Amino acid sequence: AASPPRPVSIEELMETAKGVTNMVLAHEIVVNGDFQIKPAELPEHSLEKKVRDIVHKAFWDCLEAQLKEDPPTYDHAIKLLGEIKENLLSFLLPRHTRLRNQITEVLDLDLIKQEAENGALDISKLVEFVIGMMGTLCAPARDEEIKKLKDIHEIVPLFRAIFSVLDLMKMDMANFAVSSIRPKLMQQSAEYERKKFQEFLEKHPNSLDLVTKWLQEAADDLTKLRSKALPSHCSDDGATGGASALCSTAVQNQAYLKLLKWDHVNRPFPETVLMDQTRFQEIQLELEQLLMIGTVLLVTFSAAGSALVDMPGFAEKIKTIVKVLLTGMHLTSFNLKESLATIGEKVCAEVNSCLSQHGFTPFSVEKETVLKGQIQAVASPENTICKLIDSRIQKFLENYLASSHQKSLPAVPGGLGPIQRELEEIAVKYVRLVNYNKMVFSPYYDAILGKILAKEESQPVGKSEAS
Repeated sequence: AASPPRPVSIEELMETAKGVTNMVLAHEIVVNGDFQIKPAELPEHSLEKKVRDIVHKAFWDCLEAQLKEDPPTYDHAIKLLGEIKENLLSFLLPRHTRLRNQITEVLDLDLIKQEAENGALDISKLVEFVIGMMGTLCAPARDEEIKKLKDIHEIVPLFRAIFSVLDLMKMDMANFAVSSIRPKLMQQSAEYERKKFQEFLEKHPNSLDLVTKWLQEAADDLTKLRSKALPSHCSDDGATGGASALCSTAVQNQAYLKLLKWDHVNRPFPETVLMDQTRFQEIQLELEQLLMIGTVLLVTFSAAGSALVDMPGFAEKIKTIVKVLLTGMHLTSFNLKESLATIGEKVCAEVNSCLSQHGFTPFSVEKETVLKGQIQAVASPENTICKLIDSRIQKFLENYLASSHQKSLPAVPGGLGPIQRELEEIAVKYVRLVNYNKMVFSPYYDAILGKILAKEESQPVGKSEAS
């Protein structure tokens, strides 16, 4: 999920951290590990941008005119130094006493005004101090920008560049604040969201109907899976119903896996996860594309044999080709068969080029035809290889959900090696979303599942798993 398009101030972040006053912002920060405050950019030809550019140009032109007077007038420059001073002070922590004293002493506006009136103001020296202090306070990633400031010798362009870098430093500070408040915000936000949902539930008692159906289906799915896995010769001694082996956590995990195969067009989303429907849908689309990429890679490597498996950069080239040609695959206007035909052509060309470069025999026409046919067959929902890759992806996500309290990711099933990095990135994002949702709504899930599992236990449908 992308960061909010609107700018978010540090003050707003702090206010959110204190009282969760903005539930949507708090929720975004908690569930989106990539959340970043970004500079607000006005549309290129918008009226707002034109007005802003005109005002800014007028200001900088006025500053330049003042500094070219004889003697120079420093009214605008002193105002800018005052703003720079406030910016620098805002970056300090309470323990930065020495730096605070330095900034206050060197950028003493009353003293600067007196020097200007007496013709003794050395503005270059003040700007040099400012750049040095910015270098001390900025993140390492901004060192290059600070270095570029030292190469600007005209005062007006230098002032403009200083304010540009200060804006970047404010962004860095805001994003540091985000990472700092996330742990505290997670618990606070979860309690707040649960409270708000409870208030809504009291007004609308049927607001858990879809959740109940969702969890019931997940319990039924697990019961069927476990019944199929039971050996037919199990004795009745000590045996219980298949559902009794289920626990609330396992059913919840199965329910969340079902969200990755959801029919968003024809079926309402469960109430508790409604705020995150777009996020789950985005993950679902990413997995569908990754499934196609993984299948194409597997059939390609199978056709090429061991020659290309360990070839540096080959898998990445194929991934890039497939990903580009599958862009927009979820749009109704997208023609999957045509795209797969193009992918087949380009993959065969890439395979032959790579084989030739490394001294191997290129594919024959017959072998190319077979590989192209295998790639085009990926369009079928019943494709055996596609179904195999899909089941392994789902198994990996299931294992990660079950062991999400552990720091390390579970092992990636065979055949998924070429897409391991992409799969793990999606898994981390998905499990963070699931775990936060569980933190908020587990009391409701446990209460519903208590009834569902008790009912299932009273109606045995299979034998328990052998212990």
